[in-house]
Order: sequence, then C-alpha cells, then structure tokens
Amino acid sequence: MSTKSRSERLHLSRWAPIAAMILLMIVLGAYTNSRNPAFLSSFTLNNLLVATMPLALAAMGQTSALMVRAFDVSVGALTTLCLVVASFVLTPDSGWGKLIFGMLIVLLVAMAVALFNVALIRVLKLSSIIATLATYSILFGISLRLRHQPGGHISDRFTSGLLHKVGFVPVAFVIIVVVAVAADFWLYRSAGGLAARATGLDEESAKRRGVRVGFLFVRAFFIVAAAAAVSSYFMATNAQIGDPNYGIPYTLTSISAAVLGGASLLGGRGSFLGAVVGALFVNMITTVLPFLGWSNSQGQIAIGLLTLLALSFYQAPELMARIRAGVSNFKLAHTSTSTAVDTA
Repeated sequence: MSTKSRSERLHLSRWAPIAAMILLMIVLGAYTNSRNPAFLSSFTLNNLLVATMPLALAAMGQTSALMVRAFDVSVGALTTLCLVVASFVLTPDSGWGKLIFGMLIVLLVAMAVALFNVALIRVLKLSSIIATLATYSILFGISLRLRHQPGGHISDRFTSGLLHKVGFVPVAFVIIVVVAVAADFWLYRSAGGLAARATGLDEESAKRRGVRVGFLFVRAFFIVAAAAAVSSYFMATNAQIGDPNYGIPYTLTSISAAVLGGASLLGGRGSFLGAVVGALFVNMITTVLPFLGWSNSQGQIAIGLLTLLALSFYQAPELMARIRAGVSNFKLAHTSTSTAVDTA
C-alpha cells in the first residue's frame, strides 16, 4: 500500500465518526420534528446547546487523557466539586472582580486534584483507572460534606454572562467549537500533537525517540482538570446552585462522547471536535425523549448501545491490526528459535 493511500485512509477514519454522527443527528432531528414541530424551536435548540457545553468541555478533557492511553474517571466528581465550590465563591452579591477571583479559586481546586491524580499515578505507580476511581470517591465525599443537599445560589450575573447568544446559538458554544478545531489542527499538524499521539500508540517507542512521555502524561491530566473546571462554570448556568450530585453522570458520558467522536481506548487517536459533536449527539438523544414519548431509561440504553457500536466500528480494525502484528511477531520469534535450534 502506498504512503498516499495509507494517509488517505487515516484521514478518512479520523473524520468518519464525526460525519456519521452529524448525519444521524440530521436524521433524528428531522424525524423528531415530523412528530413534534416544537423540536426545532429556538427555545429547544438553545437549551440543547446550553446543555451540551459542559459535557463537550469534559469530553475534550477526556480525549486528552485517552490520547496518552489513560483514563480519568474522576471527571464527574471533579466537575461536581467545582460546582459546589462555585456556589460558595460565585455568590449573587459578587461584582465582576470577585466573580473572576472566584473562578480562579475553582480552577485552583481543579489543579490541586490534577496534582493529586498525577502523584498517585506517577509516584505511587497506580493505574490511572484505580487512582482516579479512588479520587472520584474522595471528591464525591467532599462535595457531600460541603453541601449535604443542593443549595447556595450562584450569581445570575455570572451565568447570564456565559449564556450570551446570537439567535439561538450561545457565543460560548461557538468559542468551544473554534477551540476544538484549533486543538485538532495542533494534534494532527504539529510536532507536539504527533508526540502526544505517539505516546498513546507506543510509550516505550516514543520515549526512545526522545519524546517527553512523562511530561505529556502529566499535562493530559492537568488539561482534564482545567476542562472540568471550565465545564463547571457552564454547569452552573443549568444548575444555578451547588448540587453535590449534578455532574456525577459526566464520569461515563464524557468517555462516551469522546469515544463516539473517534477517540481510541488504546490511545494515540481522537478528535477534540469529535468530542464536541459526540457531546451534542448524546445530549440530543436525551433532548428528543419527551418529544417522542420515550422514557429516560430508553435514552440511556440508546446511548450505551451507540457507544458499543462506535467501539465496534472505530476500535475493532485497530485491535485486529495489533493482534495480527502480535501474531506475526510471535511467528517470527518462533521461526528464529527453530532455525537456531536446527543450526545447533
């Protein structure tokens, strides 16, 4: 196979998940609107985009972790803790100076959690899943300790500022999409992006080629934490209060959105724009439920099945290729051993 055709196949596999989800959203939207014309109202579409923004940010952060073959299952608990902290520092009587200071406090909390995760993984040598699962429990407990029940009104000035819109499209959503496109450009068109993908594909090989795999691994967890903090700002526009349970579902849905957007569980592949589209797709499914008369349980089942379908289509060829490479290496080693024995 020529280098050009291989490059074209890789390019196609990168954009296929995004194109497929956009097509599915168009079909699902058209069908829902035919059943209930209220679906395509400006009010419904605006609510869909507003609900998508925090999940999109969390999924983009999760993509950073998956890129270096790591998992951060503490994301849901971290966004929740950040929301709870926001209910203490982004109070209704705060001016913009105090609100900006409060946002920095929330960000610092997230950075402290990232440092804790990194210490568990790089210093204590725990697997990323086990370490972040422990962090998840700790953060969830802290959130419940700070807010036994939902409370603490968050500044309307802060939330309304984040929800400024043109037509039905929030300006912040456009900014998120632009950031995702720029991140994808960096990921596939720069040396830094190549190093990040190489780390996820084969950490040892990347290390031998001079890639600072330790730094990239640590950076990924700080990106996840920063994305979780910013995600909590937009969660506040929906929750309006410090709810100690609000962001917990993001633990799994952020991974689902990233995988639906083309991220590989084996590392080295993904798309930040795909994560945004995946988040939009997941939220669209939950949004159409009342319009179609479906139950929430049906929507959750649909999301799970679609995630499995994405894994089958996007990951299976990669898994098969690695299995074939492993079998080939085994046969080569076996043949070399047999030849050496015969020679002796």
